[in-house]
Amino acid sequence: MSHTVSVIGAGLAGCEAAWQLAQAGISVKLYEMKPEKYSPAHKYSGFAELVCSNSLKAARLESAAGLLKHEMEMLGSLTVPCAKANSVEAGGALAVDREKFSDAVTEKIRSHKNIEVIGGEVTEIPEGTVIIATGPLTSGAMAEKIRELCGEGLSFYDAAAPIVTAESLDMDKAFYASRYDRGDADYVNCPMNKEEYLEFHTALVGAERVQLKDFETHPFSVYEGCMPIEELASRGVDTMRFGPMKPVGIDDPKTGRRPYAVVQLRRENSEGTLFNLVGFQTNLKFGEQKRVFSMIPGLGNAEFMRFGVMHRNTFINSPVLLNSDFSMREHPEIYFAGQITGVEGYMESAASGIIAGMACARKLLELEPIVLPRETMTGALSAYISDTFNNGKFQPMGANMGILPDIGLKIRDKKEKYMAYAERAVEALEKELKRVGSESYC
Repeated sequence: MSHTVSVIGAGLAGCEAAWQLAQAGISVKLYEMKPEKYSPAHKYSGFAELVCSNSLKAARLESAAGLLKHEMEMLGSLTVPCAKANSVEAGGALAVDREKFSDAVTEKIRSHKNIEVIGGEVTEIPEGTVIIATGPLTSGAMAEKIRELCGEGLSFYDAAAPIVTAESLDMDKAFYASRYDRGDADYVNCPMNKEEYLEFHTALVGAERVQLKDFETHPFSVYEGCMPIEELASRGVDTMRFGPMKPVGIDDPKTGRRPYAVVQLRRENSEGTLFNLVGFQTNLKFGEQKRVFSMIPGLGNAEFMRFGVMHRNTFINSPVLLNSDFSMREHPEIYFAGQITGVEGYMESAASGIIAGMACARKLLELEPIVLPRETMTGALSAYISDTFNNGKFQPMGANMGILPDIGLKIRDKKEKYMAYAERAVEALEKELKRVGSESYC
């Protein structure tokens, strides 16, 4: 074979990337440090190990997770068919027997004539074309090499605030404004009176928090200015009013007066379909976030596309470093895939491996690239991680309907609306695959 690609990491992303390349007839060297060495979270010797939940989320097409998996199958996924073949009962979700799923993926990879599995920890980035899929628990030596490659664009903790859809905000209670009217009125402001603030404070400090795993230290012990909002609230009843909820420089147009406190929401993407709660990085359980943050005026019916998280999660500043095909802007022969790129979730990681492997294969074979439509979930995730709008404030994102372009139709029923998004996505991807005359491997 005239082409060889090194893939580092045999997790979901690495296996999908290796599979795409191998199916295209390209020789793959797949490096995996297990079983010689394990990360603190990994226990099983097989590939594509699921370390947390065994659920791959919803299976129905009109869900973000279901649409993503459908698109992945259209692109020749390895992991989705393996998951379906080793599924367990889980209602409307696709859940798997962890070991059987891992064994199925491992067998497919190890038996492929174009894949050579090389055991042991990788401490240097190989020469030539490389796909780095080392995951959120990248070992220290490789993490240092990635830091050298990426400069300052490497984070070790995911400290993110909740994200809600723009259309779910109640603008009868909130308003657009910037502090002191400086620049454009880009922020959505949710004002609170004293009674509302005190009730919110009480609920926040009493809410249930996530227990960190043994191998994690608390992010705010590492980062300056990375305090969980509930931790800040517990330090005094007025602490938030002198921090992220300070009302200085903001007047409520409905009253003409400064509110007692204010929660600001900042646009999360260039399309303006998503907003994040500024300064609300949190370690609360997801159900508690929904309960407590819905008390904020204007967020009573907010649709949460991502809840806040604070945990160990090595990821790069992809909008600065990566193109939408997951290749590096400065080093186009090097690709990244998986959670290290800032996609969040099992299938999102696997999908990024498909995209990177597919793009790499087509480039090496001098085939026309597949341009994933922005209307697809795979295309939207690719656009998110490469959108320079997020430069300087990039945080990981999973599949959700909020990252898709607005469909431009007023559909009140959510299920019907999301099915319209899904049907548009499938049609767009089918059209693109037909345009390039794609084979099953890409």
